[in-house]
Amino acid sequence: MQRKEIGGMACLVLAALIWGFAFVSQVQGMDSTTPLFFGTTRFTLGSISLIPLLWVRRSTIAEQERKRRETQGKPSITLGNGAIVAMPKWAGNPIVVSIICGIVLFTASTVQQYGILYSGSAGRSGFITALYIVMTPLLAFVILRRRVHLSVVISVAISVIGFYLLCVTDGFGSITLADMVLLFTAVLFAGHILVIDTFGRDMDPILLSFGQITTTAILSWIGSIIEGSIDWAGAAQSWIAIVYAGVCSAGVAYTLQVVGQQLVTPTRASVIMSLESFFSAVGGALLLGEIMTTRAYIGCALIFAGTILAQLPIDQLLHAVKCRQADVNRP
Repeated sequence: MQRKEIGGMACLVLAALIWGFAFVSQVQGMDSTTPLFFGTTRFTLGSISLIPLLWVRRSTIAEQERKRRETQGKPSITLGNGAIVAMPKWAGNPIVVSIICGIVLFTASTVQQYGILYSGSAGRSGFITALYIVMTPLLAFVILRRRVHLSVVISVAISVIGFYLLCVTDGFGSITLADMVLLFTAVLFAGHILVIDTFGRDMDPILLSFGQITTTAILSWIGSIIEGSIDWAGAAQSWIAIVYAGVCSAGVAYTLQVVGQQLVTPTRASVIMSLESFFSAVGGALLLGEIMTTRAYIGCALIFAGTILAQLPIDQLLHAVKCRQADVNRP
């Protein structure tokens, strides 16, 4: 394993840790602010926190972008069947890609915040959101025609059982609106991972992170103004939660994600980022005193197992076993 890949894995582990504990801040922030205005203050702080880093690295970023434009041809996407689809020239523009990533991130984070508002549980929200790890290869199959491995099929079944144990405590009527909102959030975050992997792999990570977070902040401001939910007094009451979610979760963690995804394959990156659900449960227990039933903990364990299994190369292992048996039986 190369040093760069190890460094990328470390970035993703740290991002997962920050995001996991950010669920606590997101729960606490709902005590005095609305989901949209919480996102507004959060991503505005995240954007501002990256400005000094952009200023320090401005020459390096400019040089990297110059080289990228000179060496990169017409943008293209390679599908799972080997077909190469040519993309319009704007698909390689960092500003356009940042806006696209920002739109997806704004949608995912806003929907997630509403789910957390209705749920009120950091641990439960974290584990349901973690289903994006299973959704990622499924979306890749539907959109990019990438092969779905046997491990994904099995992991989906395990995760569905885990979701049932966690959420369906008294018949299907016990599935709450928050559960369904958070499940949709998982689909949106899976789309965010694929967008970064498809369009942002060759771009400067700091520039891309700043662009997507700034886009999210602008959209959040527009939403808050339309909604009429700007409340500085309420935000002041939750300033600790907002600062952590803004500077650490938005500014630092999303930057670490972009850096990590450029150094680690999407499959391995997804596995590492699934640790977010574990850290959310730990944070909820330590900081909010959350306690779930044994049934719910079993459901969380199955969801976590499903997210890990979705990324294991079971097909390759089975093929290797068959080849080894064939060699042994060969006269």
